[in-house]
This record gives sequence, C-alpha cells and structure tokens, in this order.
Amino acid sequence: MSGTLYIVSAASGTGKTSLLKALLDKTPGISVSVSHTTRASRPGEVNGQHYHFVAVDEFKSLIEEGDFLEHAEVFGNYYGTSQSAVERQLAAGEDVILEIDWQGAQQVRRLMPQAVSVFILPPSRQALLDRLQGRGQDSDEIIAGRMAEAVSEMSHYNEFDFIVVNDDFEVALEELKAIFVSGRLGVERQTQKHQTMIAELLS
Repeated sequence: MSGTLYIVSAASGTGKTSLLKALLDKTPGISVSVSHTTRASRPGEVNGQHYHFVAVDEFKSLIEEGDFLEHAEVFGNYYGTSQSAVERQLAAGEDVILEIDWQGAQQVRRLMPQAVSVFILPPSRQALLDRLQGRGQDSDEIIAGRMAEAVSEMSHYNEFDFIVVNDDFEVALEELKAIFVSGRLGVERQTQKHQTMIAELLS
C-alpha cells in the first residue's frame, strides 16, 4: 500500500513548522522529506536527519541525472528534494510531506501531479507582522522586506488543493490532521488495506 505525497507551503512567520511538528507527534505513518543541500552543517544539525549535506559536484550530478523533484539556489547554496528517496518512502506505505515554497510546489506538481498540496495562511496581516516582529532580532527594514516577500508568497494560495488558516493553533492542527486522515480513507487506499475483509463481505 503506497503512501501519499503532500506539499505544505506557507509564508515565513505563519507557524507552518510548529504545526507540522505537532502533526508528526500526533499522527503515525507520516514523515517530512529530508532535503539535500550544499551548505555547511550548523552546530547540532545531523546529516540525514536535518539535511543530506553534499558537495556541490555531487549535487550537480544529481541534477544532471534528473533525481530532483525540485531544486533551487538560495544565497549561493543549493537545496533540493530527491525523487528516488521520496518514491522509496511512498512505496513503503509512508505519507511524505515536502515542506517547500510555491515555486518548489510548481516543480513537484509537474513531475508528481497526484501530490496533495496545502497552503497555510495567517489570520491577518497584523498577526503576521506581530509574529515577524516577535522574534525581536530584526530591523524594521528587514521586517518590511519579509512582509513584502510574505505577501508575494501568499498570492499563490489558489494554486493549492487545501487552505488552513492558523489563527487558533489547536483548530489549525485539527484541520491539517483532517486532510491527512481523509486521504487515508480514499477508496484506493482502503481497498488495499482491507482487501481480505472486503473480499469476505462480498463473497
């Protein structure tokens, strides 16, 4: 029984990472895909857990081999999602989450159109601004730049299958969880899971 590929995107400051962490804690059989990157590991980061840290030459070889579902260069470093690794997880019956931006989502949809996509929105611009300011370490200029980037990112919400508004965290978490649970209740997956039972019911 193969798993489902999910794309989860949001603007910075929307609370996506916290929601996904809580979802993983409460829902078995889901994992977040581990990206490849050419940047150096930071203190506390574990190779294969936070990222697959690879040399630039190795990353470029993987691009040439067509192994990336999506990849991008950010501030001089490459980041990408391995298609072969994701397909292995799906084949093992695992639901896999790609935590990527709208541009990465477009790339993935072209290669794996069956992917289910979710966009997380903040309840208001003020709430988003409060969250960005709440970090307390950025100048007004940087925060203004982040807000402009967030608005640009949010304008792509209608390219996604589902929208979750992160106003009340627990409500947003239940809504996100409902998307994953309903995916497992589809006819194809239920037929695979309950093959023997269904055969007996219809015999």
